Amino acid sequence: MTVGLTMAIPASASFQVQVKPSSPQLGDTVSVTLNATGNTPSSNPSVVLNGKTYPMFPLSGNRYRALIPTIPLDQPGTRQLQVSDGTQQQSLTVQVRDRSFPTQSIWLSDDKNSIQGTDFEFDRVDAFKALVTPEKYWNGPFMRPSNGYVSTIYGVRRYYNGEFAENYYHRGVDYAAGTGSPVIAPAAGRIALVGLESQGFELHGNTVGIDHGQGVSSILIHLSRVDVKEGDMVKAGQVIGGVGSTGISTGPHLHWGLYVHAQAVDPVPWRYEGVE
Repeated sequence: MTVGLTMAIPASASFQVQVKPSSPQLGDTVSVTLNATGNTPSSNPSVVLNGKTYPMFPLSGNRYRALIPTIPLDQPGTRQLQVSDGTQQQSLTVQVRDRSFPTQSIWLSDDKNSIQGTDFEFDRVDAFKALVTPEKYWNGPFMRPSNGYVSTIYGVRRYYNGEFAENYYHRGVDYAAGTGSPVIAPAAGRIALVGLESQGFELHGNTVGIDHGQGVSSILIHLSRVDVKEGDMVKAGQVIGGVGSTGISTGPHLHWGLYVHAQAVDPVPWRYEGVE
């Protein structure tokens, strides 16, 4: 279980800051919570890291929270965060630990290796990952989206047909299961993307994207079928499709990618510890 880090701040400051996990590693989602000790902040609180602003969303009382992704391609080390309640600003330092990720060799047939994907596919997926909906739809830890066994963990680096993919890491968790076996929503949300192989989703195959709110989203790909439509609201555990091998896939499996502000983070801490 992670332990939050409450920063010591001057008595004149109007808020306190808590960071979880206190010692994150690459792939973790860093939660930064602002607790306003006086009046409600006059404008939207935020966190700035490396020139990028992450919005803070209200939780309960005078508490606000921002989520900051880290990924395997990042450099470990010190992160300098600037936390603002709209009137005052506090600086704090977070140390992100290194993490060892395994490598894997994938061999694709000539016909699959030549598939590059379509602009339509990439544009739809990129727009989905960029969503930052103010509402928070999820509640508590996420669920396992398939009962299949884990065939590939998050963060694996790969060789494709003997060539190392320099900027690649496995952006999710793969579950190997029989074709047609149920795929469930790992958390509540809105169906914001349905993409079909027949409509140009050559790489992802049949795809469902769930907007969980506040910059958090799930993408579930290679499906054999899709049981939902865009705009549907789904509950955690609701069946949204079936395991398949559409798109670039070497066999029937579900790929579940969890994104925070368009960056693929490790889903495992979200399943076992959850994020408020």
